[in-house]
Amino acid sequence: MIKIKELLKKYEEVIKYLIIGVLTTIINYTLFAILSQLLLLDIHVSNIIAWIITVIVAYFANKLFVFESKSFKANVLIKEISTFGFARVFSLALEEIILYLFVNLLKMNELIIKLIANIVVIIVNYIFSKFIIFKKPNSESKVS
Repeated sequence: MIKIKELLKKYEEVIKYLIIGVLTTIINYTLFAILSQLLLLDIHVSNIIAWIITVIVAYFANKLFVFESKSFKANVLIKEISTFGFARVFSLALEEIILYLFVNLLKMNELIIKLIANIVVIIVNYIFSKFIIFKKPNSESKVS
């Protein structure tokens, strides 16, 4: 039991990120499916609308629960929101390329490809979030 607690503590951030990632993926995927399948919007329009809503939810969930960035100072928010937005635009472009290649060109099922693209995006977004957006100050660089 102690070993499990140690592992949970060691990988707490990754576990939280995966939970938030799964929840935001469900939001994104559900919105995409509703927009593209029920409302019959173009898949790229559906993807962008779903993306915008999901990014807003993901920013606050990651800020507060995963990376525990509690500051709401203007300079911190500007840095976080701008880098978060840039990273998410990058991952949106990646997702759009995946959708275009596999759905538009190779005629594969859009819902399956959307799910696969979301997995790729979760990984890319974690790397950006962990090492750039919500990067904790290095303890060595702190002035005493």
